[in-house]
Amino acid sequence: MTSGLWELVLKGIWTTVQLLFLSALLATAVSFVVGVARTHRRWIVRFLAGFYTEVFRGTSALVMIFWVFFVLPVAFGWQLVPLWAGTLALGLTYGAYGSEIVRGALGAVDPAQQEGGVALSFTPWQRMRLILLPQAVPEMIPPFNNLLVELLKGTALVSVMGMGDLTFSANLVRLALQQSAEIYTYILLIYFVIAFTLTRLMRGLEKKLRAGIGKGPASSESKGGRPVGVGGGVA
Repeated sequence: MTSGLWELVLKGIWTTVQLLFLSALLATAVSFVVGVARTHRRWIVRFLAGFYTEVFRGTSALVMIFWVFFVLPVAFGWQLVPLWAGTLALGLTYGAYGSEIVRGALGAVDPAQQEGGVALSFTPWQRMRLILLPQAVPEMIPPFNNLLVELLKGTALVSVMGMGDLTFSANLVRLALQQSAEIYTYILLIYFVIAFTLTRLMRGLEKKLRAGIGKGPASSESKGGRPVGVGGGVA
């Protein structure tokens, strides 16, 4: 490829990375807010959070991108640029999947830990912050890693808006060179490299978080084989 075409591909990579980062931030925020709401003691909060989850899990991400980019301007007069439209659609959609990860991880924490927080007169927020989340978050990392890779692949959907992401740029290069096999092989490898890098980073984060709550490789030996409690010795 000529230098001009390579520059187009590099711009597409940068656009994809920006979209991935922004939509991942939004999806993470949605995941925790909705996931925690799914465990709320008030039924109306659980109902609304569950309704949101079912709606966004049950609709197509591609159709949601169309809706945000083409319907919002007509219905409400809000014309979003493609980057923000893609971020909103992908973040809300994948955040619904992430909320189930959060809910499941919180539900998997030993009930005795929650009871220990009650015995110490912790408020619900203190129990969540000091006991539940520190133990649940490391368990969320592997499924969140998978979801992040899925989100990376989902960013290719924004090319339908004419956004210059990696997939859209690759199509332009393919049309210019008339070399489909070579171009798409390059693009597959680029997506793989990004996904592999994300996976390694998430695994490193998982090890660090597990070590922080006494679940690292050397935690048993260093503590004499006794499990370490979270949140001021609650065990």
